[in-house]
Amino acid sequence: MKKRYAVIGHPIGHTMSPFIHKRLFELSGVEAEYFALDISPEELSAEYEKTLSKLDGYNITIPHKTAVIPFLDELDTKARLYGSVNTVRNRNGVSKGFTTDPDGFLEALDCVGIGLSGRVVILGCGGVARTMAFEALKKGAELEFAVRESSREKALGLISEIREKLVGSRVGVRLISELSGEIDTMINATPVGMSPKTDAQPVSDEVIARCKSVYDAIYNPLETALVKKAKSMGIKAEGGMSMLVWQAVVAHRHWDGSRYDVRDIERLCADSAKELMKR
Repeated sequence: MKKRYAVIGHPIGHTMSPFIHKRLFELSGVEAEYFALDISPEELSAEYEKTLSKLDGYNITIPHKTAVIPFLDELDTKARLYGSVNTVRNRNGVSKGFTTDPDGFLEALDCVGIGLSGRVVILGCGGVARTMAFEALKKGAELEFAVRESSREKALGLISEIREKLVGSRVGVRLISELSGEIDTMINATPVGMSPKTDAQPVSDEVIARCKSVYDAIYNPLETALVKKAKSMGIKAEGGMSMLVWQAVVAHRHWDGSRYDVRDIERLCADSAKELMKR
C-alpha cells in the first residue's frame, strides 16, 4: 500500500518540499505520494483530526512549528530542546515530532568541509541563528552573535537561555559594525541578501576577507552576494540549498530509516537549485 506524506504551512505555494521529497522517495525505492497542504492556523485542529493524523508522516513550516506540538504523543530530544517540530512520524497510532533543522545544518556543513571549531560568528539571532548556535556550541565552538543595535537585547536573552541549557558555553554578542579579528566560520542567519534584494551584503568586504569559511542560510538566490564575494577571495563558501535538502534527508531517516549516497544528495542539491531557478 502506497504511503502518504505531506508538507503543511500557510501560505504554502512557494515550497520546494514536494520536489525534494519525491526525489528522495525515488532514490530510496519507497512507494509514496507527497503533496502540499495549505492549512491556516484556525484550521489546524480540525485538519489534524481529519487529515494529518491519518498520514504516515508530514513536514511542517511556518506558522505551525510550535502550534502542532500539543497534538503530538511524543517529541524527540532535539524537538524538546528547541521547542519546535518540522517533521512528524505517525506509526502504530503514535505521533512523534522531530526537528530536522539541527542535523540538516550539520550535514550540510560537513558535506562541504566547513567546520564549527574555533571562533564562529553568527550574523543574526532569530530562530535559524538559535538552532545553529546550539549546534556550534555543542561542537565546542567559541561563539559570537553579531547583530544590529536594535537586536542586542534579543541576543542577550538568547545567550541567557543558551547558558542555562548548555552550562559553560563560550558565547557573546557584539554589533555587526564592530566585528574585528580573524573568524574561523561566519554564518549568515539574517535575510540580508535574499531575493529580491540580492545585491545586499550583511557585512563589509573587510570582514569577509578575515574569514576562513562562510555559510549563508539563504537559498534564494542560490549564491548570495556574500557567498560570491567570499568565493572571489578564495574563501570556502556555501549557500543554504544544501541545508534545505539535508533537512529533508534527515526527515526520511525518521520516517523509514532510509540512507542515501552522498553523491546522490549532491546531485539533488544541484537539481533543486535548477528547479528553483525555473520558478
